[in-house]
Amino acid sequence: MERSATSGHLPVMYRQVLEGLRVRGDGAYLDGTFGRGGHARGVLDQLGAGGRLLVMDKDPEAIAVAEREFGADPRVSIFRGSFAGLGRWDATAGGLDGILFDLGVSSPQLDVAERGFSFGKDGPLDMRMDPDAGQSAAEWLAQADEREIADALWTYGEERQSRRIARAIVARRADEPLVRTAQLAELIASVIPRGAQKIHPATRSFQAIRIFINRELADLEVGLDAALGRLKPGGRLAVISFHSLEDRIVKQFIARHAKAPPANRRMPVEVAFTPDLLAIGGAQKADDAETGDNPRARSAVLRVAEKLPREAA
Repeated sequence: MERSATSGHLPVMYRQVLEGLRVRGDGAYLDGTFGRGGHARGVLDQLGAGGRLLVMDKDPEAIAVAEREFGADPRVSIFRGSFAGLGRWDATAGGLDGILFDLGVSSPQLDVAERGFSFGKDGPLDMRMDPDAGQSAAEWLAQADEREIADALWTYGEERQSRRIARAIVARRADEPLVRTAQLAELIASVIPRGAQKIHPATRSFQAIRIFINRELADLEVGLDAALGRLKPGGRLAVISFHSLEDRIVKQFIARHAKAPPANRRMPVEVAFTPDLLAIGGAQKADDAETGDNPRARSAVLRVAEKLPREAA
């Protein structure tokens, strides 16, 4: 998730990402979540004539920015699609020296009411990162049963009032369709008074619906496997997460490929383990200067891992 390139601010954890990727002038790098290109520009600035930068994004507006700004650069290749499919993109077949996933929704997406991501700006209840694919949030909420809605709110938003909210949604849609972000936010607020909590009552529900609609966690799991398959030995994987569900998946993925599983007393023979990854440090957070300038960076967590050569493992 990054701020708009026109804001004059660098994307989240810019310096740490570039240090983590350890960009080489002749290397090949993939930005799987181009957004508005902040991190991609940093990588490209460090590439020589023989370097390659591959960029992907599901959002057609992001791809339009990439085409406009980088389309004429022979070092750059652009593909519209989820990073979950990076292994099917022929341009990655030669292997990559670095891969970046900057998860979540970007500031430009949040700031445009028509995209339907934010309850702070009334707009169509859409929430799709790719507006040409799948159901919108409004379409899903119009037909999903109460239990399915409650399960999504709990699983992806950790919303404790998920059942109450789901019940209210089903009751309201019987009288009128929920088609605007303000409608949904007001409905949730009426069910869960703000009280002493600092965040808006609809925050967790909007997060949950967005993650569900865009299959974000499923795509992340597939994308991490694909990234490991395409990284060259010595290549770096850098992932920025913005909430605990994403970070847990990334943390467990790195640990699973870096550390032997705990010994099992019931197994008479110890199973050999060869690590594929080396964790580079632990979880990194944005510093005070960055969070002071960009409050959205407060929840950012960066994890970096390096692919190990099999023969040396």
